[in-house]
Amino acid sequence: MLIFIARRLGVMILTALALTFIVFYLTNLPPNLEKLARTEGSVRMTDEAVLAWIDQNGHGGSVFGRYAQWIGLAPGWVLTDEKGVTRGRCINSTNTPETAATYCGVLQGDWGFSTVFKKPVAESVMQKLGSTGWLMLAVMLVMVPASLLIGVLSGMREGSRTDRVLSIFSIATTATPEYVSGVILVAIFASATAGISPILASWGWIDSKTLFLGTATSAMDGITFWNFALPVMTIALYGIGYIARMTRASMTEVMTQQYIRTARLKGVSFGNVVMKHALRNALIAPFTVIMLQFPWLLNGVVIVETLFNYKGFGWTLVQAAGNNDIDLLLGCSVVAVIVVLTTQLISDIGYVFLNPRIRLS
Repeated sequence: MLIFIARRLGVMILTALALTFIVFYLTNLPPNLEKLARTEGSVRMTDEAVLAWIDQNGHGGSVFGRYAQWIGLAPGWVLTDEKGVTRGRCINSTNTPETAATYCGVLQGDWGFSTVFKKPVAESVMQKLGSTGWLMLAVMLVMVPASLLIGVLSGMREGSRTDRVLSIFSIATTATPEYVSGVILVAIFASATAGISPILASWGWIDSKTLFLGTATSAMDGITFWNFALPVMTIALYGIGYIARMTRASMTEVMTQQYIRTARLKGVSFGNVVMKHALRNALIAPFTVIMLQFPWLLNGVVIVETLFNYKGFGWTLVQAAGNNDIDLLLGCSVVAVIVVLTTQLISDIGYVFLNPRIRLS
């Protein structure tokens, strides 16, 4: 197992370097750098002034050298202009050229400075990541039990009426995009003129105009059931159908195995067959799918957070892309890569524990 984990960690490091370099290269293309120069400098800058700004701010030279500086494997750039002012990647308002560190990249904890939020990238990303973390946790607590229950109930008796009803529900939720289901849920539960809210208000069952809040902005200060339910339901509905379908397929396959038939012929009750013999083997494939939901949630919340104005990681990613904040985009990419690779590692380890045949081999 230790050799297996060591190999996976080695592959993770190489994959992380490759993915972050691709993102670094794409975000540092000449058009992006020119746009950044005109945004930070002046929109009326000449082409010569733009090139000078790019060189003076450490964006010139080889892309490999700049990537090594950003990652923290090479010394940060240092330039002195005609007036004798020294500038550099590691030089900021808290130090001087003499006291500045030689290396100041991602590995040293310096992720750059956000031009949108006007503060260090690490501070911006971690703060927004915490908000998205609560959203992801709430979604997983709703999505995983519901999807497994639906999938197991469908797969226990393939072709039954229960199977057909739950399968239709799973397909419908997965086929409905989040921006559609989110709007539908807002119209039904968070509209003062449509849906069930006017009816409940007329009956005196609710004190406010709407049952739920149509925006999750207030959840940034304090999460409640009423301001957090709709974004959680919007994300969970899409994932429930996908995981439920995978669980049903796995459960259906397991229920047709020979050892299940043998257990039934020995007189074991149907409930015990499902719980003691079929369920564990049926959860091997869904476990992998569930673990892959974490990176999907991290990047898939972009639409939902924008729709409900919840200022989390997805909203931050949209702001960074819309305002060409290169350092912030790179910081978000580092977090996304780490989450994807970590969940894949956990998925591989969990798969080994769940499947004895892999352990024996």
